[in-house]
Amino acid sequence: MIMEAMAIGVALIAFLSVFTAMKLGSNQSSPTSGCGFPAIFNFGDSNSDTGAASAMFGRLPPPNGRTFFGKPSGRYSDGRLLIDFVAEKLELPYLSAYLDSMGTNFRHGANFALGGATIKPQPLINRIHLSEQLSQFEQFKSRAIELYSQGNQLYAMSLPRPEWFSKALYTTYIGQNDLHAGLISLTEEQVRASIPGLIDHFASVIEKLYHEGARAFWIHNIGPIGCLPYIVIPSPPKPGNADLNGCIKSYNEVAEEFNKQLRDRVTQLRTTFRDALLVYVDIYKAKYTLISEANQHGFVNPLKYCCGHDEDSSIKCWDAAVVNGTKVYGASCSNPSEYINWDGVHYTEAANHWLSDRILDGSFSDPPVPLREACLKCAHAG
Repeated sequence: MIMEAMAIGVALIAFLSVFTAMKLGSNQSSPTSGCGFPAIFNFGDSNSDTGAASAMFGRLPPPNGRTFFGKPSGRYSDGRLLIDFVAEKLELPYLSAYLDSMGTNFRHGANFALGGATIKPQPLINRIHLSEQLSQFEQFKSRAIELYSQGNQLYAMSLPRPEWFSKALYTTYIGQNDLHAGLISLTEEQVRASIPGLIDHFASVIEKLYHEGARAFWIHNIGPIGCLPYIVIPSPPKPGNADLNGCIKSYNEVAEEFNKQLRDRVTQLRTTFRDALLVYVDIYKAKYTLISEANQHGFVNPLKYCCGHDEDSSIKCWDAAVVNGTKVYGASCSNPSEYINWDGVHYTEAANHWLSDRILDGSFSDPPVPLREACLKCAHAG
């Protein structure tokens, strides 16, 4: 009986090992020889959330995910996000959300981004802010190293190697919710006055990540929030406050001020951490370029959106309602690839793909380093 039990145990471990390896899929490539990021650790809000909010607050309903995944994938989009295209560019798997316990694998990194997250605590919006995400990362790193050191093959196949934490790419995309929360409850002057505090808080997290061993940072600024249909459609810009694209000019100016201060702080951090690479990615400029040139690139009016677009419906894309005993979801347009905006706030896969083609080659980065070469620059930093 003892021998039979041992045999069953060995067989079970072998099965689980094979099963875990199969779940990695063909996109789960090993780090390339020489320079190559073996993992990605991402921090942010719904712009890069790959399943955290869905796991915490309830699975996102269809038609989210309809274009690429064929079903809801935890992403606020019809398909892939910018962070997914980053992973593809580095020949790494799509990041699993740290807070998602189902079907996840963290061999090549983890995603700590959560829809609604802010830089500083905003209890009325979401309890998960950037410092909470940092705390989650610190626990993840500590536990991963501890479990890896035990030599269990199951852990080894699903967790990063300890040395990968210092060789990984650290990406951030956060700040939009802080400004939006301020703009709907404070004056624009008050929101501007809050920006230095947001930048200080953000910089402190980058510093702590550096002391945890991070050396390569890919830092996105925030996009033109004054162009979000979710904001513009119910509250059109007042006379004299509209730009050439119909966006709310003063809101965009607040975003630009945030971005300016963020860029200045990133520049300062470079002088402090000379052995690190901090790439500032101007997502604002890339997005505004796309909005301004929408027709040239095959998109319709950039201030319209695809999912939940029916003006007669009160059901948003991320909601579901029961009508006459039947669950009804936000309606989707017939061709999401014609739209820049998916649900009034987040971008479609087509728009994210367009943006990734311009961003990942370094065209909108400071320094202008392509993503694939960032690890080389990091190796020679300082």
